[in-house]
Amino acid sequence: AERLLYCALVGYIWYEAPAEEMNFITLLELINASEAREDDEEYQSPVDLLFADLEERDPDHFAVKQYRKYKLAAGKTAKSILISCGARLAPFDIKELRDLMSYDELELDTLGDRKSALFLIMSDTDSTFNFVIAMLQSQLFNLLCDKADDEYNGKLPVHVRFLLDEFANIGQIPRFDKLIATIRSREMSASIILQSQSQLKAIYKDAAEIILDNADSTLFLGGRGKNAKDISDNLGRETIDSFNTSENRGTQVSHGLTYQKLGKELMTQDEIAVMDGGKCILQLRGVRPFLSDKYDITKHPNYKYLSDFDKKNAFDVERYMSTRPAIVKPDEAFDIYEIDLSDEDAAAEE
Repeated sequence: AERLLYCALVGYIWYEAPAEEMNFITLLELINASEAREDDEEYQSPVDLLFADLEERDPDHFAVKQYRKYKLAAGKTAKSILISCGARLAPFDIKELRDLMSYDELELDTLGDRKSALFLIMSDTDSTFNFVIAMLQSQLFNLLCDKADDEYNGKLPVHVRFLLDEFANIGQIPRFDKLIATIRSREMSASIILQSQSQLKAIYKDAAEIILDNADSTLFLGGRGKNAKDISDNLGRETIDSFNTSENRGTQVSHGLTYQKLGKELMTQDEIAVMDGGKCILQLRGVRPFLSDKYDITKHPNYKYLSDFDKKNAFDVERYMSTRPAIVKPDEAFDIYEIDLSDEDAAAEE
């Protein structure tokens, strides 16, 4: 029933609201304007009146059909639904989050059109707003998949790579186990970075195995416990030659030599757990795993542009926000001046 209400309100916003009101804030305002009374089943809230008017104009409207199903709930049940909606959307009462959701300046659907970079920075200790990142990621995947199919015959002109650092802290991306299997053909890829595979299983449960199976490469930078055991199992075994000598002393001395071939882990769990910090193990689909040196980032030609090299290179968000060109929000008033230059004035300007 809660989903029915969301579908009805979002449908109304999408089909009936002006462009500047097509945002999450309008959804919140509609929910806040909704009301159900246990002792008065005939009471109509402002939202009820909106949908009644829409039903008169278009009885088969998608939003009307969804709202009609929601209204089948009795007053007490409807009130419970509204309380659940209010509790679920409570974080959006924070002013900063409402401002963030009030208008769009990211143009997510253009990321596959030209070379560009989008940085999403979140707290690694406070998970309160992780769901916002998960929502954005989910929307971005869906937008780019639709655009690849509808406009570019199935492939984006510019490859889009998702570097999902601290993936466990992002929150659960809906249907990610299916997305990770389909984005590759649309010129997209994802690098999932985790401290431990158990983090993935804690969030995605049974779908974690599907996500791991769709990874063409696995880079192990070091670790212990189950991670080390899994890597050891994946590396497989090698064949070694075993020679044993024996000597028996008694009334007569005898010597013996036995030879056999034995199987041994390529690297044992203990060996992986104490692996040199400058080493890594890379597993590529169709290629045997191999041990490699980690790249020394200080030798990269662009390392000099990082803040690790020079603190002056650090990106100052506050400074950027104070100096960037002003962006007019949808609800802000502004003046437009039309200037008509004569041919002589235009020539003088040139």
